[in-house]
Amino acid sequence: MEETINYTAQPPEDFQLVQTLYESLGWNSLNLTVEELERMCKQSWYAVYAFDAQQLVGMARVISDGVITGVICGVGVSPTYQSKGIGKELMLRVIAHCEQHRVIPQLMCVENLEPYYETLGFEQFSTGMVIKINR
Repeated sequence: MEETINYTAQPPEDFQLVQTLYESLGWNSLNLTVEELERMCKQSWYAVYAFDAQQLVGMARVISDGVITGVICGVGVSPTYQSKGIGKELMLRVIAHCEQHRVIPQLMCVENLEPYYETLGFEQFSTGMVIKINR
């Protein structure tokens, strides 16, 4: 039976769903609370969520000034839903939203994901750096 995935910019009513998704992906090393994840989502310039019925199975966000550039982040799909085109659909929706507002989408990713993002039209343009903050 094929899942029917609903994509929406409407955030979940219960942000525990975001925490569950992040934990399933091993992304909550900072031990973010449900309240912090809610603030993260609501303060994003744009976010899109993928639901299978009431279950949050994927999401992607853009942080932007809404004028020049937008940084795509937090693109993730629940492990049991990966390789079904959900991540690609999330990315296409994020890219379309950026293009609609004339915002240049950018992202940082781990090296082994570069070929995937290249299939969506991204190309390497610089070296990124980060300071790891201990919380």
